[in-house]
Amino acid sequence: MPVPFSWATLDTWYDAVVVGAGFGGLATALELCRRGARVALCEALNYPGGCASTFRRGGYAFESGATLFSGFDAHQLFGRWIREHALDVTVEPVDPLVELRAPGLRLPVHRDRARFIGEIRALPGAPVEAIERFFETQARVAGVLWPLFDDPDLLPPLNLRSLLRHAGRAWTYAPLARWLGRPLGAVVAHHGLEHFTPLRTYLDALCQITVQCSAAEAEAPFALAAMDYYWRGTGHVRGGIGQLAKALTGAITARGGDVLLANQVRAVTPVEGGWKVTARRGELRARHVVANTLPQGLRSLLDAPVGRLPRVDALAERVNEGWGAAMLYLVVRPPEGDSGSARHLELVRDPAQTFTEGNHLFASVSGVTDEGRARPGQRTVTVSTHVPLKKLADLSPEAQGPYFAQLHARMREGLEELAPEWMGQVVHAMTASPRTFQRFTLREAGAVGGVPRRAGLGNYRTLGPFQADRGLWLVGDSVFPGQSTLATAVGGVRTAASIASAR
Repeated sequence: MPVPFSWATLDTWYDAVVVGAGFGGLATALELCRRGARVALCEALNYPGGCASTFRRGGYAFESGATLFSGFDAHQLFGRWIREHALDVTVEPVDPLVELRAPGLRLPVHRDRARFIGEIRALPGAPVEAIERFFETQARVAGVLWPLFDDPDLLPPLNLRSLLRHAGRAWTYAPLARWLGRPLGAVVAHHGLEHFTPLRTYLDALCQITVQCSAAEAEAPFALAAMDYYWRGTGHVRGGIGQLAKALTGAITARGGDVLLANQVRAVTPVEGGWKVTARRGELRARHVVANTLPQGLRSLLDAPVGRLPRVDALAERVNEGWGAAMLYLVVRPPEGDSGSARHLELVRDPAQTFTEGNHLFASVSGVTDEGRARPGQRTVTVSTHVPLKKLADLSPEAQGPYFAQLHARMREGLEELAPEWMGQVVHAMTASPRTFQRFTLREAGAVGGVPRRAGLGNYRTLGPFQADRGLWLVGDSVFPGQSTLATAVGGVRTAASIASAR
């Protein structure tokens, strides 16, 4: 067991205050409590989870974002937490995990990797040998990187023991060297697959929702590892992913932490010996503050002008190169003969166009076992698409209304074209722009996905916890290890380790 630590000399001081109960903040708070720290977790909303939350409107419960979650195998982070903290969470397997649909293409992504590759090999005109070689390359790279997620002690901050472990497996890193700083498109071209449209469509769709850019742009090691996401403990949380977030708040409380929902933090101010956190319910003082926000949000909490924290400014600029979320929240009656399981659909209207602004949709459909999400005989559907943050920033307030009206119309058209069985009986519909998404999740500007991982060695400059100032930390999908609920949670665990070692 870790040795408990505490710098607190007065009952009014915490070892750490965590701002934001997204999965990065939840993980940081839980790991700090596990290490014996005195922790307060403040969340402005009355439910936890951030972008991976479940919220209620009009008697229905929707996933905030259309998402699929991994990390539930027994040896992985979420699987270990469920076991070690006796979390009241049920994870249901689904197969196929996702179905990719485009004109003339129906590609189920099965839980069995070999079966999925077989589906691609069986497509008309498939270059079988090239496909096999490509997925062999992908498996080698993913096999190097995924153990770092499965065992976060291998990630920074590194101690002597973890350095020795890396030295012992140094030979396994060889498959990475060839592709560092190069795009996934180069790997595809190397295997002669650049003209095989079904695979390119699959890769572009996958990269857009994982590393947040096209396959032609994506940093190859990140993208090749992301391709394994579906085969690394992926499942559906019964009742919605918010059930896992809620269970984690219970585990934090059971470990002695204070979870303060509906307690918006308004300011973070340096004081002698640490930080003052001004929140809706009063002030807290802590040696460390961990912000589970975007860098823009941290700057706002500090009331810091651009230029005061250059590293935070640079990170904020990289986030601004990414995406906001436009959403449709639907309640439907399922098609006749539906199995009743949760489903995830990835829809591409035109593979030759960019996978944004309604051309690419990701839809998550609740299952019949998700009691309380909708009325009997109904299912909730969350549908998302990416919109460029820079484009939104340039739109006048008068132009935004017509823009989103047209965008939501395109989203509905895409659903009608590629998933008509789910649009036959829509009983309730709610649209959401990034501004609306921000209200449900408190993500600045409704941004999703953190930093697009476009090809370049700059992706490796910061490979550990992000300390913005002494005792001030940033966690979430804008910092390493990046995008996905599992990655943000792993990042929170490593940030807690850094705080513990800072004593």
